[in-house]
Amino acid sequence: MELTIALNRYDRHIPIFEGSVSLPGITLKPLLVGESHKLKHGGSRHARTLKDLEFDISEVSLASWVAAVAQNPDLPLVGIPTFPRRFFSQGQIYVGAGSTATKPEDLIGRKVGLHSFQTTLSVLAKGDLKREYGIDWRKIHWVCFRPEIINVDLGPDVKIEWLPPEKEIGEMMMSGEIAAFMSPEPRESMLRQTHRYRRLFPDSRGEELRFFKKRGFFPVMHIIAVKRELVKERPDLCLELLELFEEAKREAYRYYDDSDYSLIVWSRNFYEDQRKDLGEDPWVNGLKANYQNLVEFLEDSYDQGLTSSLLRPEALFHESTWNT
Repeated sequence: MELTIALNRYDRHIPIFEGSVSLPGITLKPLLVGESHKLKHGGSRHARTLKDLEFDISEVSLASWVAAVAQNPDLPLVGIPTFPRRFFSQGQIYVGAGSTATKPEDLIGRKVGLHSFQTTLSVLAKGDLKREYGIDWRKIHWVCFRPEIINVDLGPDVKIEWLPPEKEIGEMMMSGEIAAFMSPEPRESMLRQTHRYRRLFPDSRGEELRFFKKRGFFPVMHIIAVKRELVKERPDLCLELLELFEEAKREAYRYYDDSDYSLIVWSRNFYEDQRKDLGEDPWVNGLKANYQNLVEFLEDSYDQGLTSSLLRPEALFHESTWNT
């Protein structure tokens, strides 16, 4: 049996691309497919997974997955609680270099950019504004430049506008046309002009470490989805895939035993610092270890109109993985 698996090429996925980890009786065909519309193979991996059912196994946005499951619990896909992409929101909020904003309350009543309202980082950041900093996200005027993957009714209280194609949101942030931009990564326009922007929090790493010590988790961004029909044919497939990703992650951690593995000069030092600050494995997989993280994300998803009722974390994953 040959199965396609659509992933981004993170270090924890390199063993899958190289074939050094595998499943018995299955030939995995790894496809480098990014979530960005500009990355290899064209189009959004999330839309191609959820709408076109293009891949047998795929990395997919948690927020879009939540919205899709809420609308149809019997999707032709099932979720697996392995989480290949994570972010703290605090370090992903950018402002122009000349901005006087240094804290979340400085954004109240102003325009703030997002990829889309439903992008997982957007949902997380809006949730953190309310939960961590006491700021109702409804008091901010949101500006988005990408279409939503799953259509949802956000209601009349949300201030949101969509940019025309000729507007570039990174440039708008750097010029002060919008107050801030919340994004999983800087835009190309920003990377060409790093002197024109900064992070909102002067010590974003310290703020993220405070968050981790208080909340106890490194927030989930993506999950893995697999076609339901394949799981019916091979009932243990979800657990087998969970172990495959665990094995790949263990192998990726071993890369950093070589102090010269990375282009980052002090990568081994940073890795040792990370273990001191965040523990042996902040990328922990399985439902139980991530339960509170998922509970809070589902609360935020409900609060932000992505779901019409409050889901439990079990609703997101195949029942064979509930005890992981």
